[in-house]
Amino acid sequence: MKIEYEGTVWAIDHKYPKPLIDHSLHKLEQHGIDRKDIVLTDAPSNVKVGAIVVDIWPYHLDVGRVRTIRNESFISGTVMTIELKLDDEGNYTD
Repeated sequence: MKIEYEGTVWAIDHKYPKPLIDHSLHKLEQHGIDRKDIVLTDAPSNVKVGAIVVDIWPYHLDVGRVRTIRNESFISGTVMTIELKLDDEGNYTD
């Protein structure tokens, strides 16, 4: 499934290891997001309504679309969850 977006895609990094971040960016590319449009940050700023925000977690990505902004915070609804698959040695397989 392709993710529909315009402009910046915010990927929220919770200070995870580089292999997880690299694989997460790869998965977003598989879902139609151009890597040059992704901003990796721990606190998105100047987020617009309609923007895509991706929460990176060890075993999945939560993809949301910003619905509203209040007091410099945004509220988003989940668009999809992307599972990150691991083999028995803990290497990403997809």
